[in-house]
Amino acid sequence: MKITGVKAVPIQVPVSHAPYPTGTAGTKFQWNKRLRDFPKRPEPVLEYVLVTVSTDTGVTGTGESQADIGFFGNTVEEVTIAINDYLGPQLIGLDPFDRESLLDRIDFRTQNCALAGIDLALYDLTARALGTPVSTLLGGRHRDRIPVSVEIAGGDPESMAAECVRFMKLGVRAFKPKIGGHPDEDADRLHVIREAVGPGVSLRADANQGYSVKEAIRFCERAERLEVGLELLEQPVEAWDLQGMARVREAVNVLIEADEACYTDHDAMQIVRHGAADVLNIKIGKAGGFGRARKIAAIAESAGLGCVLGTAFGTGIEMAAKLQLAAATLGCVDAVEFTELGLHHNFLTRPGRDLLALPLADGCLRVPDGPGLGVELDLEEVARFTLSERGS
Repeated sequence: MKITGVKAVPIQVPVSHAPYPTGTAGTKFQWNKRLRDFPKRPEPVLEYVLVTVSTDTGVTGTGESQADIGFFGNTVEEVTIAINDYLGPQLIGLDPFDRESLLDRIDFRTQNCALAGIDLALYDLTARALGTPVSTLLGGRHRDRIPVSVEIAGGDPESMAAECVRFMKLGVRAFKPKIGGHPDEDADRLHVIREAVGPGVSLRADANQGYSVKEAIRFCERAERLEVGLELLEQPVEAWDLQGMARVREAVNVLIEADEACYTDHDAMQIVRHGAADVLNIKIGKAGGFGRARKIAAIAESAGLGCVLGTAFGTGIEMAAKLQLAAATLGCVDAVEFTELGLHHNFLTRPGRDLLALPLADGCLRVPDGPGLGVELDLEEVARFTLSERGS
């Protein structure tokens, strides 16, 4: 089997509002400023790149790249051109089963999102060729249903609590509110949320680098006094301040999670060396694909740390990929983040369209069990939102 083509297609999906509104009341967290500052994107949109790898046997694989200058520093145009003009052509004529060699051939550290799309497509392709789910290639499944967590945009306590209650009616049982910048007020926000959702709901929090070391400690201590039941605090201080994050971790009882500080396996090693976190946030696009995500998970396992699979918006391909990875990764800490469920519909054919959608059954999504990623794209729906066809 030989690769005959690698094609990237840019997708732009208008949304009614930014996932995390810019200037969120009461927090330092700021959503991607391009939603208001870039003339070419005057309205809120989410953008992705779909990647197809084809072979001489007729078997194809589909992957998805994140394309967001705010989160990962890559524009949709950059990712598309990188795949179509530079990375993809280097794989023509090679064996798709040689994934490690192929990814090493096109390894550019500033193009992790592009690499991730290609990597997902290669895994989808080779698993389809073998007639097995991707989770089999990742080590096999240890669970078939994955608990879902949803992020909650910062704001006044009552509005945040009401949003949690709204999602609870749709079956969600785990939440990660956005906080940061005001330790006392943030702890009070979580207290109001806990009162609204009750004791049986998982509650984490994301400070998005919004605290100093002393503020982070103050927040955790107040949250504990208020009996918030906080499971994790994500990225309390600046990503570069591993020493500061280690000081927070040593001073508080809540588990500390690294996100912006953990892009690559090399970052994971530095976090371990500094004793800076209890949990690593793994995003497939941020890491550069399944292969590198698994390496981060292996480092975490070796160091006795846990892992969380974080939010990554998409058409449905990335969601299926997260489910396959979560099913095969023993170190995942319970719920996987699927904030994208509340933003726009997925672009899958049935049954995948219904499988990866709200409402949830028992707070979980079922891992697709078909070959490859286990889902198929609705090509008509993809065409509707292809960036070039929309004249953008």
